[in-house]
Order: sequence, then C-alpha cells, then structure tokens
Amino acid sequence: MALIVIFMLTSFVLPIWKLDANVLTAFYFLKENTAYLYFPYSLTAILGVASVTIAVIQIRSFKNRLLQMKLGAFNSLLLACTVASAFYFGNSLVKTYQAGSFGLGIWLPGAAILCNFISNQFIRRDERIVRDSDRIR
Repeated sequence: MALIVIFMLTSFVLPIWKLDANVLTAFYFLKENTAYLYFPYSLTAILGVASVTIAVIQIRSFKNRLLQMKLGAFNSLLLACTVASAFYFGNSLVKTYQAGSFGLGIWLPGAAILCNFISNQFIRRDERIVRDSDRIR
C-alpha cells in the first residue's frame, strides 16, 4: 500500500503526454510554454489525490481488515478512474496534435492498480487465516 502512495505521488509530477513545448501532467496542460489549462485536466489529479488519501487511510486501519478490504475495493475504482482519465486526456491530445508520446505519468497509476490488487489479495488471505484459526478454537 505504501507503493501505491509513492507511485501516485510520483505520477503527479511526471508528464502524462508530451510534444515539444506542450506538456500534460495530472494537474494541468501547458500549451506552448505560454498558457496553463487546469480545467478539465485537473480531474486526473483530483482522482489521484482521493486515491492517495484512501490508501493512507487503508494503511492506518490495519486492525480492521474488513474495512481495509472495502477501502481497497473503493481504491481500485478510484485508481481505474484515474488511469481512464489520464488516458482519455492524453489520447484526445494525441488526436488533436496528431503526434506526441505518453510519459511515465500515465503508467505509474497502472502500477498502483497492480500493487492495490496484490495488497487486497494479502489482506483477504490474512482474514481467511484469522477466521480459520478462530474456527479451530
């Protein structure tokens, strides 16, 4: 879960899409080094910040595994929406400028989804082990 936070915080500063002087990050679209366009591109950052917040709450609620599983499922939804948003905005800019390349900022939320899936599997396994040990008593 700590990797989720690290990947998402790193994805905020790395470009999602880049073409010469045009750069799309999670917070804004810098057009020709002259104009910063925040709306609607900041939707990616809003979803990412929500995902980081849920991941931190999930880390802190280690005593309540059922809550952790619910937060993990919700965080999967937020991460998927973050990736979809970044891909949508990046793809629309590729269509507009007919060129450009995707940066690391679009792939790190995907890695965070993978880490979230793995952490959810481990939390479920721990809950299953605890339930089996209670049944033996």
